[in-house]
Amino acid sequence: MSAIISEYFRFAALFFKSKDVMIFNGLIGLGTVVSQTAYNIFAFNCPCSPTKNYVYGVTAIGVPALAFFVIGVILNQNTWDIVSECRTRKCRKLSGTAAFAVMGSIVGRAAVAPITWSVISLLRGEAYVCAFSEFIDPSTLDNFPPTSDPPKIMARFPCKDLPVKLLNYSGEVERRLKYESQLLGWLLVGVISLSVFLLLCLKNCCSSLGYRQETYWSQYRSNEKALFQRTADVHAKFHAAENVKSFFGFVALENQEKELLTQYEGTSIKNVIPRLEWNRITGVYMYREMNDAPLYSRLNKWANYTNENNC
Repeated sequence: MSAIISEYFRFAALFFKSKDVMIFNGLIGLGTVVSQTAYNIFAFNCPCSPTKNYVYGVTAIGVPALAFFVIGVILNQNTWDIVSECRTRKCRKLSGTAAFAVMGSIVGRAAVAPITWSVISLLRGEAYVCAFSEFIDPSTLDNFPPTSDPPKIMARFPCKDLPVKLLNYSGEVERRLKYESQLLGWLLVGVISLSVFLLLCLKNCCSSLGYRQETYWSQYRSNEKALFQRTADVHAKFHAAENVKSFFGFVALENQEKELLTQYEGTSIKNVIPRLEWNRITGVYMYREMNDAPLYSRLNKWANYTNENNC
């Protein structure tokens, strides 16, 4: 029984590891939905004043989305890969394909939260009702009494701060504006879904590898990145311990750290890694020179061989 349970958990761990990007994007989207809902409940407060309504409503939809996008770009490692590439090599060797791949990765991941915020804001409709209530023409409402200042009166509808004779129209105004808001929200969802599908088709059509080969190449890059980070951590810890020991005469290590560093004693660990070698893996090296990588070349030959046989 215990073997079955352990095998089940191992399978679940492998599944979630293979879907880590999807799960991460899902968590970001869920967190954005919760944040947007909490904002509408606890913080959103329409000023119900001409001009101010429009500025406040559009700001409530657009500015948080822009902030989420900027934060997503800042937190994406590929952003700083491009910065390093431009600083180190002035982007002279950055091909259009590599630039498209990196920028697509940056924009795609950074856009999850802002798109979610904008779509949920439009589907809920409060910000849209606040922003555009003052632009409704009172003459389009049946038997609406004449007013001297229509924009001022219409701007008060989101707060329902109205004379008694106009309260009956608040439901119709809100329904009309929420219809427009939700229509825009679903159109945005449809356009984005179609765009993502077309971009994925373009990516696969432009690739010389098949779908399974692309999957294998992605797994290789993911494993290489994980191994590099883990090895770099051990390398830095090993030399930090050596330097501290040479200064104090001893180093205070945890038992787990002692066991870890003992495994690598006597191995040919580089003391100093030349800057030229660091520059080779700095920036978008993986994208820029992946056609020169032996593994990618073998996969390319495999793809060509498969295509020739299928023909």
